[in-house]
Amino acid sequence: MEHLVLTVIARDQTGLVERIATCVGEHGGNWLESRMARMAGQFAGILRVAVPADSQDELLDALEALALQDIHVQGAPAGAEPVCNWRPMRLELVGDDRPGLLREVTRVLGEQGVNIEVLDTAVSEAPMGSETLFRAQALLAVPLPVAPDALQHSLERLADDLMVELRIEAQQVEPSV
Repeated sequence: MEHLVLTVIARDQTGLVERIATCVGEHGGNWLESRMARMAGQFAGILRVAVPADSQDELLDALEALALQDIHVQGAPAGAEPVCNWRPMRLELVGDDRPGLLREVTRVLGEQGVNIEVLDTAVSEAPMGSETLFRAQALLAVPLPVAPDALQHSLERLADDLMVELRIEAQQVEPSV
């Protein structure tokens, strides 16, 4: 079995995931993992499937044909999983929304060689007042040579500059199923 990573984007519509799952199943594939969400009337996702090597091209053709139903799917061979030379950490950030906020946080992470494994962000109204709040939660892969205290210090300095609340802590990661 070959593993493919598929990205999906489409106008949100009932039965969308079922059509993709049916297509994968009809080609002997197995849906292994995914992250999908509806946002602003669109549906987007990323998924990993296993498919017999001799069915891979036919599956990709069938998924491409879903474009006639306004479902756009792109596929690529799955890459090798990285060697586990990192520690998982969770980052939570809350602050007044402003342009460039996420750019500044990710700049500091990138300077430390930190990889973002999962990122969830949202903007919402502040409980008191007319301001909007930016919230971010991320699962980070912090390289083992990077001291957690040093990363925490860099992020706290940035949080002070940006006037945001920021918390970072070690995270237990569940083994992949």
